[in-house]
Amino acid sequence: QVQLVESGGGLVQAEGSLGLSCAASGSIFGINAMGWYRQAPGKQRELVATATSAGTTNYADSVKGRFTISRDNAKNTVYLQMNSLKPEDTAVYYCAADVRKYLTTTFIRYWGQGTQVTVSS
Repeated sequence: QVQLVESGGGLVQAEGSLGLSCAASGSIFGINAMGWYRQAPGKQRELVATATSAGTTNYADSVKGRFTISRDNAKNTVYLQMNSLKPEDTAVYYCAADVRKYLTTTFIRYWGQGTQVTVSS
């Protein structure tokens, strides 16, 4: 099995910054896309940002200009730097990775357990 472990969540005041990290481990041949999703109370899970192994990035409109996603392919790690945080950014943030296992040609989506980010007014 593949494991994704997030870290870096916590409590921060509005306009502050916070950095998240997610490391994938296990029987991994390669990882295509990695990214971050979030889910606030009473809302559906939504995409925050994604990054391919080649370096292409995409962001939700609500976080453009404030969040930055980056990857270290050698460490199977993805980061999310969050600046100018707003109370509406409060949510559980989940790491996701599309993983290719050894002796396969398909990719499987794996999810982390989530880390809480709370932004106070």
